[in-house]
Amino acid sequence: MTQSEKILGYLKNGHSLTPRKAQVEFGVMRLAARIKDLRDEGHAVQSEMVRVPTRNGTARVARYSLSA
Repeated sequence: MTQSEKILGYLKNGHSLTPRKAQVEFGVMRLAARIKDLRDEGHAVQSEMVRVPTRNGTARVARYSLSA
């Protein structure tokens, strides 16, 4: 199963995904590239900018989910 297929299955189950979670769960280092692949295939992947904690405060990252 490809990284894109794993991500799509995860999103189809109603979960959302950040770059860090994708790295931990699936070993994906370039989540944005896999999301682009899914969008190019016609999947309605939405993104939302969220703040996540870091060692030095917070950072903004994209959180991806499928449209309802």
